[in-house]
Amino acid sequence: MSTQTLHDGEFLKLKRERHWEYVQRQKSTGAGFIVAMTNQKELVLVEQYRIPLGKRVIELPAGIIGDSDDTREESAEASALRELEEETGFRGTHTQRLCSGPVAAGMTNEMGYFTRVSGLQRIGEGGGVDGEDITVHVVPLSRLLLWMERQRQKGLLVDPRIYIALYFLQNPTSSDLS
Repeated sequence: MSTQTLHDGEFLKLKRERHWEYVQRQKSTGAGFIVAMTNQKELVLVEQYRIPLGKRVIELPAGIIGDSDDTREESAEASALRELEEETGFRGTHTQRLCSGPVAAGMTNEMGYFTRVSGLQRIGEGGGVDGEDITVHVVPLSRLLLWMERQRQKGLLVDPRIYIALYFLQNPTSSDLS
């Protein structure tokens, strides 16, 4: 089976194998999704405009793992600590890998890593780097579902990965760091 490169961009490659087209991310070992809860039982979320969707999206803090020379050897856990601080202004002290798997198996070979970060301390405002324009939301778990529905009613999109975070927060394991 031969694989053809249809486009080789700065960040992505578009490839074709037989009848299937898919994307490979350049310079990355995966995508990290961060489940961060404060001591007050609040989930830390971010909101940002996503060009492919043309809308603002409520998401877990997240980032690409190993996408620069400085972070090439970075683990998912180290990436989660760095990205959480950049995007939200929260610094964490403990990490726990919750699960990993394909992000969008029919479209990309990218793997996603869910990491719980605990021991949070707010050290800044967040907002991201390089003009990411991130809004930080700290939402009590007891009101999370209602809050997300209100965001949808305002016209924002809500990433379903938040429900994965909610599952892990409501079903802690014996090794949970909460």
